Amino acid sequence: MNNGSPLPVAVIGCGRMGRLHARVYSEMPGVKLVGVHDVCPETAAAIADSFSCRTFERVEDLAGEVAAVTIAVPTACHADLAETCLDAGIACLIEKPLAKDVQDARRIVAAAHRSGATAMVGHIERFNPVMRAVGRLDIHPRFIEVTRISPMTFRSIDVGVVLDMMIHDIDLVLRLSGSAVAQIDAIGVSVVGDVEDICNARLTFENGCVANMTASRLALKTERRMRLFSPDAYVSLDYQKRYGLVARRSQNVQAIREAARRIRSGEITDISELNYADIVHVEELQIDDIEPLRAELESFAHAVKTGTPTEVTVEDGLAAVETATRIVESISPMALAALHSPIS
Repeated sequence: MNNGSPLPVAVIGCGRMGRLHARVYSEMPGVKLVGVHDVCPETAAAIADSFSCRTFERVEDLAGEVAAVTIAVPTACHADLAETCLDAGIACLIEKPLAKDVQDARRIVAAAHRSGATAMVGHIERFNPVMRAVGRLDIHPRFIEVTRISPMTFRSIDVGVVLDMMIHDIDLVLRLSGSAVAQIDAIGVSVVGDVEDICNARLTFENGCVANMTASRLALKTERRMRLFSPDAYVSLDYQKRYGLVARRSQNVQAIREAARRIRSGEITDISELNYADIVHVEELQIDDIEPLRAELESFAHAVKTGTPTEVTVEDGLAAVETATRIVESISPMALAALHSPIS
């Protein structure tokens, strides 16, 4: 396509995420928000009025009018809408998770291959400034620990916490590990309905890396943290605060060995005299302040305009759904039905 002309885009689904996408598209240079579609005409009209664009009564009406869309509808509707748009040659950014199950995810992958249209999955944590900073470190973790907990939002209680929340971290650990999953052990507890509200999963990868992930939507606080342990460095990340620390082996091993030597030789007789913070050199990660959604949509628009691969492919989205499915299947049905946990 002509890279000098604005990329005509639309948003399908005008809920919370759809509104955010419409807002960012309307602010981006090189992109023109042509319109929005929602099953509720009044909702679509309100969003269209807010961002000075038009409404589309049917998804089929987008063909010939736009080059790309965001699909931000309930997950159960992703496959049908993505197939319709991709078969019409319209590039798609599909909100996470890619689909409600593996079968639907594979349908979307097949449609993307069949049409040749650009397709990307909205795993927005890939674009969180802390993860972008980690990408610049070239870390190869051997152990990954992730905690993602929050109070109940009541937005996605029709799906379990694995597809609702843990899916973010599944995508990240699959990417960071650089290996296929060899084994999954999981425990889940249903408190509110028939699906898991709390889950802990331990993933062992073929290369020996291990990831321990915990997700809960019944906590009294919000916390989103990741810790990475590699032979060369330790990294601690806070997604929410967009803050991170790194301690490198190369910068600390000699100082720690020297402290150990002084203790063994008797130069230091009281270990409490040692200040660990003075011995270990820790750096703050250099983190930019780019809005994750803005970075995600700019990446999508660039891929559509240039025909280059997307940063989060539909194959990545499929892998995340496949792994999430394996985690849910690893949870004992009896445990899920019978166990009750206090709100943590």
